[in-house]
Amino acid sequence: MSLGTTLLGLLERNPQHGYDLKNAYDERFATRRPLAYGQVYATLSRLLKNGLVEIESVEAGSGPERKRYAVTDAGVTDVERWLSRPESPEPYLQSTLYTKVVLALLTGRPADEILDVQRVEHLRRMREFTRRKAEGDLAEQLICDHALFHLEADLRWLELTAARLNDLAKEVRR
Repeated sequence: MSLGTTLLGLLERNPQHGYDLKNAYDERFATRRPLAYGQVYATLSRLLKNGLVEIESVEAGSGPERKRYAVTDAGVTDVERWLSRPESPEPYLQSTLYTKVVLALLTGRPADEILDVQRVEHLRRMREFTRRKAEGDLAEQLICDHALFHLEADLRWLELTAARLNDLAKEVRR
């Protein structure tokens, strides 16, 4: 996800200070790891340089001046373009786990143990996401569902690979 484009989208509703943008982002998208203020201001600086935002006003305060940012027409166009583009499905055609299984088979190590350890870890993560989903609001539930569906697919792969391990071992050792 592009932080810059997300901030532009948040600014479409109304001009905001960097502090307010950070809070809006954290509330909606950073359920476990909030953005650093420096990351927000560095991104706003880049957006300003690229003409995607402008400074609507500057307010004096007890500390540094507070700039209120507004999205430009070019920024709105950037958001529209990003939203209309489909995301590329990311098949993990050669995952680290596959590499570990093949290397274990090539070196005579027990590949089934690698699969078993990974299965335990996947199940642990699934329990964690299931707990978070039960305790969370709708946004958290949807995020957890996404993660759970990916973990379920990984588990199916682990089971399939375990069932085909002898055949894979013969093929790899040729």
